[in-house]
This record gives sequence, structure tokens and C-alpha cells, in this order.
Amino acid sequence: MKIIKVLIADDHHMVRQGIKQILELENDIEVVSQASNGEEAVKLAREYKPDVILMDINMPGMNGLQAIEELKKDEDDHRIVVLTIHQDREYLFKTIQLGAEGYVLKDAESSVLVEAIRTVSNGNTYVQPNMTSELVKEFSRMSTHAKGKEEENILTSREIEVIELIAEGLINKEIAKKLYISEKTVKNHVSNIFKKLNVSDRTQAAIYAFKHNIKS
Repeated sequence: MKIIKVLIADDHHMVRQGIKQILELENDIEVVSQASNGEEAVKLAREYKPDVILMDINMPGMNGLQAIEELKKDEDDHRIVVLTIHQDREYLFKTIQLGAEGYVLKDAESSVLVEAIRTVSNGNTYVQPNMTSELVKEFSRMSTHAKGKEEENILTSREIEVIELIAEGLINKEIAKKLYISEKTVKNHVSNIFKKLNVSDRTQAAIYAFKHNIKS
């Protein structure tokens, strides 16, 4: 069994200890270090190379957002789950833009945090289920962006249309009606999108669309 090494970054000692106790009830999770601010988080992440970093946003000195930005400059693949009180979609969207792989609220059930850690450690992304609607709202608010060459080469124009509608929260039946194609064709497009982008669900596909500004 693989042990998932976790670094906790939060400026409140009692919060860190509480999270540590919760996580260490799991046989496959080990807390290897703790940081009280962004600077410590960056330093300890580079030293311990944890599988997952739990990152608070509001910390003294270097905050969580700055720490994420700094860590994402490294060659090491730092996998980061933001653990925060902020339910604002601006924070959610900003952390995704910076490269965080997960977003969980501090009042979530412990099972949600554990699931996020396991999902992110496996190379996938995780957004707390009740926050995914905020992704859709932010996507709808965004102005049209030119799609990058990388996405242009990976996805067909039809697949880009489909992923855009996925990000807006439409189900396959609605996408089929919108694009005047069969539901079976939509399912095929969705399957191809998942394979090409190496994602396993619609939320992960939507996050990819946000990160890479995929718009038709």
C-alpha cells in the first residue's frame, strides 16, 4: 500500500493539529511536516517533497496564493489542495489558474478532505462537490479568449464546443440538443475529450477548460 505523504500549511496551530489527527486515522496517509505560513510551506515542500500539500490561503507574510505561485515554478510536481474558509468563486478560480489541483472548504466533512487528498495524489483534480457550480458561474462570466495552440492541436473544433458546454454544466442530452447531434455522438465526444486531456470526469474537464482558457 502506497503511503501518501502530506504537508499541512495553516497559520493556526490547533487547526493543523486537528487536521493531522483526522488524516492519521487513515492507514494510507502520513503527515510529514507542518508550516505556519507560505514561506515555510515553500521551504518544507522543497525539503520533504510531499505527495500532497494542504494550503490555507490567509497566512501571514507570504500567503497561500503566493506560495502556490512560487511552488509551481519548481520542476517538482507539487500537488496542492487548497483548504480554506473562502466560498467565493474568485478564490476558487484564482487557485485553479495558479495551478492548484484541489479546493476544499474547512467546514467540509473529513471524508471529503480525505477523498481530495487521494484523488490529487493520483494525479487528478478535485473540487468539493458543492463548489462545482461556482466553476460554471465563473466560466459563464469569462469573456471570450483565444484558445491556445496546444488545445487547438489536441481537441477538434467540435470537442472544444462540447467541453465548453460541459463547463457550463450541461448534461449530454442538453449538449446534443444544443449542437443538433445525437446523444450517442455527444457521449463519444466526451469519451474522446477525457482520453485526450487525461481526465476522468466532467468536473476535471471543466477545470482543464478554465486553466487553458478553452473557448470556441
